[in-house]
Amino acid sequence: MMEAQVTNDKQGALNMLLGALIGILALLLYLFLGSRNETLEVQKLLTSKVEQFASTQLKLDSISTVLDAKIAEVRKLGGSVTELERIRRQLANDKKKLKYDLAFSIQKYNLKIRDYKNFLALHEADIHKLKTENGSLLSRTRALEEEKQTILSENEGLKHEKAALAETVIDYSRQNADLANKVTLASAMKAVNVEVIALATNGKERRGTPLKASRIDRLKITFIMPSNPVALLNDKDIYLRLLDANGAVVSESGLGGVLMIEGREIGYSMRQTVPFENNDQRVDLFFRRDGVYKPGTYTVELYAEGLRIGGGRFDVK
Repeated sequence: MMEAQVTNDKQGALNMLLGALIGILALLLYLFLGSRNETLEVQKLLTSKVEQFASTQLKLDSISTVLDAKIAEVRKLGGSVTELERIRRQLANDKKKLKYDLAFSIQKYNLKIRDYKNFLALHEADIHKLKTENGSLLSRTRALEEEKQTILSENEGLKHEKAALAETVIDYSRQNADLANKVTLASAMKAVNVEVIALATNGKERRGTPLKASRIDRLKITFIMPSNPVALLNDKDIYLRLLDANGAVVSESGLGGVLMIEGREIGYSMRQTVPFENNDQRVDLFFRRDGVYKPGTYTVELYAEGLRIGGGRFDVK
């Protein structure tokens, strides 16, 4: 009986120890499973946070890229980028904070991202308006450039026309000058068959050459003025220019003077007014000087209406 009792006590103690071990194992299993579940939840939470963080950073980078493109576009269009650059600085600051934000909240950054997107959407309308204005300005500029080129072409044409007109006027002036010169030459008097005759004190004429100086009291210069259908029938001033052997003008006090021929002044010996009758009339000029004629060859030049009309030579011994 005693042995049976001891055996039962041992069996009961063993059962209690076994139950305790089973309880401890159950507790450990419970604790292990609970810890594992908590770790999985933490892992899931961390994974979600990382994904949200990466997504937020990607969205901010995308907005930054779009913002940079818009700044470049507005600058190209000539608009103001002050507000865009302010937003870009704010965005850069948010991106910087995101890297060190231990209390990261996806809701907070979603609000920021929404605000940035709204700003870009609103500014897109401004860019469209700026493009439209620039398009109108470009069209106006092109129109003005075309108008400028047209005006330049017209001005160039006018220059050519003006130059051609000026050349035509010059040609007409030359023609008129030539015609006037021809008319002047055509209407000019002529002195032909010029002859110098010596008159003695008694009025006796001595012809031929040489003339004796001692027998010259006066000189008679005689010539024919041929008729001219284009010459005016009026009084003609005939100028006699008598040159000695040295080319000096032979003159007498009160008779000579100066006349203008081809833009220069020349001296003359005497002047006589002759009515032009246009009938091959003979004209006689009488010249007298107090001094004695020196031996040599003398030249006679006759002028009327600014032109030389004739002349001749004679010798004195």
